[in-house]
Amino acid sequence: MGEVPDFSGIAEQYAASRPLYPPELFEWLASTVTCRETAWDTATGNGQAAIGLATHFTRVIATDMSPSQVRHARQHPRVEYRVAPAEESGVAADSVDLVVAAAAIHWFDLERFYREVGRVVRRGGVLAAWTYHVAHVEPPLDSVLWPFYRDVVGRYFAAGARMVDARYEGIRLPGRELPAPAFKVSVRWSADEVIRFVRTWSGVQSCLAATKSDPVAQIAHAVRDLFGDETSVQEVSWPLYIRAARQ
Repeated sequence: MGEVPDFSGIAEQYAASRPLYPPELFEWLASTVTCRETAWDTATGNGQAAIGLATHFTRVIATDMSPSQVRHARQHPRVEYRVAPAEESGVAADSVDLVVAAAAIHWFDLERFYREVGRVVRRGGVLAAWTYHVAHVEPPLDSVLWPFYRDVVGRYFAAGARMVDARYEGIRLPGRELPAPAFKVSVRWSADEVIRFVRTWSGVQSCLAATKSDPVAQIAHAVRDLFGDETSVQEVSWPLYIRAARQ
């Protein structure tokens, strides 16, 4: 897949600033499998998807290649965190009912990852991958975040981000494709929470490293103007782009 961003240095900020996924998404994922014993959450980050899966599965194995991300992960008695790449998970063969990759599959070596899925998933299990585009947000923030992504930091994102730009339409999962309902990520944030979220973008971090200048300073005033004052909160929503296939 090529260059993969390392979120280890901002793991704490990532844990505090990234939105959670809607409960309805995990209800649908659970409905696609007949056995709900074990789910594997690949590239779990700080566990946004793992916690949602734990509501429906007896056991969730959540792996990430970053020890720092795992240290900052949300804890749950049904979730077992491990440090491991998606392509070499260490998960037992033929042991998993559902495999998910939340906002991550675009960073994987897909050929190796698909082989790993084939090794660990039980027959009839499901592989699901989804993402949201950090800058494809509903109005009014789209008028600020999209130009910032397109014109300022877009070129600093690693190559895998182009799959996100294409809304995962070019990804072909192994197995029989399953149609997915429409879901969206939705939070109620203040202007400062939006700004903290933007600072966790991998392209922002790469831009900062390359230019030694904080690109978010260019839009902070515009974001605050949209909210009116620092105490105001607004609903901020992103559509989810989902691919799923039965193995």
